[in-house]
Amino acid sequence: MNVGVVGAGILGLAVAREVARTSGATVTVLDKEDHVGAHQTGHNSGVVHAGIYYQPGSLKATLCREGAALIRQYCAEHAIPYDEVGKLVVASNAAERPGLRRIAERARANGVPGIVELDALGLREIEPHTVGVAAVHSPHTAIADFPAVARRLAQDVTEMGGSVLLSHQVRALRETASGVEVLAGQSRLTFDRLIVCAGLGTDTVARMVGAAGDVRIVPFRGEYYALAGASKDLVRGLIYPVPDPRYPFLGVHLTRRIDGEVLVGPNAVMALAFEGYSWGDVSLADLRRILTWKGTRRMAAQHWRTGVREVLGSMSKGAFLAAARRYVPELTRADLVRTTGGVRAQAVAGDGSLLDDFAIDVQGRVVLVRNAPSPAATSSLAIARHIVGLTSVLTS
Repeated sequence: MNVGVVGAGILGLAVAREVARTSGATVTVLDKEDHVGAHQTGHNSGVVHAGIYYQPGSLKATLCREGAALIRQYCAEHAIPYDEVGKLVVASNAAERPGLRRIAERARANGVPGIVELDALGLREIEPHTVGVAAVHSPHTAIADFPAVARRLAQDVTEMGGSVLLSHQVRALRETASGVEVLAGQSRLTFDRLIVCAGLGTDTVARMVGAAGDVRIVPFRGEYYALAGASKDLVRGLIYPVPDPRYPFLGVHLTRRIDGEVLVGPNAVMALAFEGYSWGDVSLADLRRILTWKGTRRMAAQHWRTGVREVLGSMSKGAFLAAARRYVPELTRADLVRTTGGVRAQAVAGDGSLLDDFAIDVQGRVVLVRNAPSPAATSSLAIARHIVGLTSVLTS
């Protein structure tokens, strides 16, 4: 069996490893960048989520819990940095208590271990510089080095006889009676099956397959500040707000990273290119595709007020500071320094709704991962098993 995987992020590499490990197939990973994990994998905060937010029974809930255990084991086996620093979801006022209670109920329904509900005094025992009226503590939420995981997965693939072909952008493909022909870079390749984990490039590849579908990717940029100097010591682990249930984003939070840095963010503003990491990254071709999609227009009509607030907040350091000071009031403007952000590949349906769960389509000999936002890195090894299970009939 000869299987191709498009995308050398943590998910594509996990899928490639799982296919090679379980089927003995020859696997080739294709990516347009010159290194693995160049986009979402290399631009996230490194949180290994425990599964406290997600609808019980959803793919996110199931695969996050399974994936967290697998990532922990994988990091231990390969001496990759991993630290259970714990997470507090904090209610800053009484109005947020019902939402916090729902978080605790979901966490228990999802089997998240060690969940504790805390009052104002109890939360300060965990995070001495944090204030709030109540909190949910997830002691086993962790942080890890996801780029290092991606590099190790790539090594696994090659050690199993596969290939990771970088600087090989997929330019065309077609399905035939016997397989899938792919033009990548200057190479023409033929696979029995093709699995697409292209993230921000998902729609481009889907159109090549003739499967544009009623779900498209809309890029949302997440911007961050980092805490400077001694202010890093004000945060021990992860401090999150009670999320708005209307959106699949978790709101501005404080995140200790595996390298010792502490991030404040992210926000969520629509990017002006699929790889629009700043306001200066603009692609008219990408914008045309994004804005002419009916789902984007309907999403904007439903949520324009929130969108305006996010854009204004993007331009204001004070907005990030105010969000952080709700939980750590000792922070000052001088403590925040702008740092690099990321772009989330968010799937939006034709009716304007933002897909919250993972979404995977099988189109003949091609498997398309349509939506794999956070916690995709946490869940990557479990998603890989799920995809191989979905395609077991096709690959037999």
